[in-house]
Amino acid sequence: MPKMKTHSGTKKRFKVTGSGKIMKQQAGMRHNLEVKSTKRKSRLNKDQVLAKSDTKVIKKLLGL
Repeated sequence: MPKMKTHSGTKKRFKVTGSGKIMKQQAGMRHNLEVKSTKRKSRLNKDQVLAKSDTKVIKKLLGL
């Protein structure tokens, strides 16, 4: 049986923590930054834990 390949797009967008949680970049930091407040931009710039409902699919794509 051939090995399962890791999905290239997924490995660029997500990272796994030591405890097994999957982290993702918060959306909304690509454009129109001059209209967003500094407080909002600093919140958007942090990584966020992925929703539990999506973790099963992402782990499969990552080969975990």
